[in-house]
Amino acid sequence: MNKIGIDLGGTKIEGILLDEQNTIINRKRVNTDKEKGYDFILNSISSLIQDLSSMTQNESKIGIGVNGTFVKKTGLITHTSTDCLIGKNLKNDLEKKLEQKILIENDANCFAMAEAILGSGKDYNSVFGVIMGTGVGAGIVIDKKLYTGKSGLAGEWGHHSIDSDGKPCYCGNVGCVDTFISGPSLENRWYELTNEHATLKSIITNSSNIHFKQWKLEFLEKFSIGLSNAINIIDPDIVVIGGGLSNIQFLYDEGKKAVHKKIVGHNTDTQIVPNQLGDSSGVIGAALLN
Repeated sequence: MNKIGIDLGGTKIEGILLDEQNTIINRKRVNTDKEKGYDFILNSISSLIQDLSSMTQNESKIGIGVNGTFVKKTGLITHTSTDCLIGKNLKNDLEKKLEQKILIENDANCFAMAEAILGSGKDYNSVFGVIMGTGVGAGIVIDKKLYTGKSGLAGEWGHHSIDSDGKPCYCGNVGCVDTFISGPSLENRWYELTNEHATLKSIITNSSNIHFKQWKLEFLEKFSIGLSNAINIIDPDIVVIGGGLSNIQFLYDEGKKAVHKKIVGHNTDTQIVPNQLGDSSGVIGAALLN
């Protein structure tokens, strides 16, 4: 059986068709055009799936990755940058439209699946696939199977609080990991220190700035607290980092050392590595959902 994966993002919808050996047969993308509303997006996904299906005579299973979270029991999307999806049951609506069962997960879970099966974690039994970008999230894959937990919240290390006096988070909690080490949070912290707006990329290349050392130390401290807490609970074989922050090289030497110092017993050999599949991880992971 072939596999179709759809990565539903805020700006583009990408589709991929894989054969039984997970080789790419074809891929296609269209603009999300979220301002045109939910029904437009629903039709775009449906058309994309039909186009990909027409490229093979074999039956295909379908997986959808969504940039957001949803309630496992009801299927309703609760948080996403694509506002028109909130409160909608995308899975049910697509199944009715396509007259076929589909699988649906958030983008972090899809990332973890892709890296566990075809990427940096393919030689390991337990993989913690971390997304660090506009937001902070993760997926857990054990023996090549996605573990989502009773309510679908497994892996949400970005929304555990590491500072009760911290800033409010959009999830309703305060002092979440996301409020410290997401891309926007790190840029906001730079502004607080320097009174200058800067992109994360320019901050990283501006190490001569007198405020860079403090900014970096704070970043590594919060990163190491958050990730060591997750490792203490899950004890994965490997942590694979994706998202825009995965290109920050000091996460894999200084960051790794800081994390290992905070893990109970200090005797871990947990690998912390960058992803291999890059921007393709989301759409490939959606196709690999099981």
